[in-house]
Amino acid sequence: IRRRADTKIIYNDLHFDGTFEFDINDDFCYKKENGYANYLNGILCIIKKRGGKFDGGFELLISSTIPPAGGISSSSALECGFAYAVSELFGLNLSRKDIALIGQQSEHEFMNVNCGIMDQFVIATAKVNTAELLDCATLACEYVPLILGDYRFVVMNTNKKRQLADSKYNERRAQCEEALANLKAAALPLPDGANTKDLPNLCSLSVQDFNAACSAIKDQTILRRARHVVTENERVLKAVAALKAGNLRELGELLRQSHASLRDDYEVTGIELDTLADAANEQEGCVGARMTGAGFGGCAIALVHKDKIDSFINNVQDIYTKKIGHQAGFFACSTSDGAAAIES
Repeated sequence: IRRRADTKIIYNDLHFDGTFEFDINDDFCYKKENGYANYLNGILCIIKKRGGKFDGGFELLISSTIPPAGGISSSSALECGFAYAVSELFGLNLSRKDIALIGQQSEHEFMNVNCGIMDQFVIATAKVNTAELLDCATLACEYVPLILGDYRFVVMNTNKKRQLADSKYNERRAQCEEALANLKAAALPLPDGANTKDLPNLCSLSVQDFNAACSAIKDQTILRRARHVVTENERVLKAVAALKAGNLRELGELLRQSHASLRDDYEVTGIELDTLADAANEQEGCVGARMTGAGFGGCAIALVHKDKIDSFINNVQDIYTKKIGHQAGFFACSTSDGAAAIES
């Protein structure tokens, strides 16, 4: 990114066709034909709404190794990386939390996607060799040691493209809100002495509390959606304990349980993701696998011993290609710090 002497904005991307030109003083609005530029204009729009000032234009060149529309936060990475870049370029002094919230607000108000805060928050605030335990309601965050030893996370890309706004992501969000409304309306006492009428969100329920109150949710589909949320929240807490104890076998088992819940209760997987996860879990050296992201295509992850990664990829690829009819993509990954300038 670099400044211009005028007020023109020019976007280029090494992986997508087209140059987009705008003016920094434009009243930006979403237009389908603007493609990836919508994510960038959305960030500028929200920064302006929050009182940010731009005293000139700029040129931006984008490159990424993250598969687009793969469910591993390519859009959030673009949003947060761009917000960080313009903050540095124009002296906006945006905090890490600001960057994350601006990314989420842009998704909500500009892209019309009712996303959570997790992706943007982690991209903005990550620290190498740690996982983040994030309370999405309060943004309280605990850094948890992510010491994998001889194991690595392998990303498995179905190569089936999906986009949040066009998938059933917003529908699942609405179903969870309906479940919460059912529980609040029932005003049921809970074992811990609380009452469902006071629930701030589904994640405030323990599994015990949910089991005691779930009769208030009459629609079985809505019930399954809520059950996934509550049990997944418990799995997250168990995963934190497993990481702190260095118990990767337990972590792997939680990954397997999570995928089963996403498949059966939340119903966001599909044949491609299920094939990858099932094939991965059969392989020597893999302790567990699950889909990641919003589902409906995109990617899954597997925790694999580093000495078995090559055979793991070959075997899973063979199974996937024979069943699905096209190849998957694979890459091993490691942790890093959050959005930052890279000195070249």
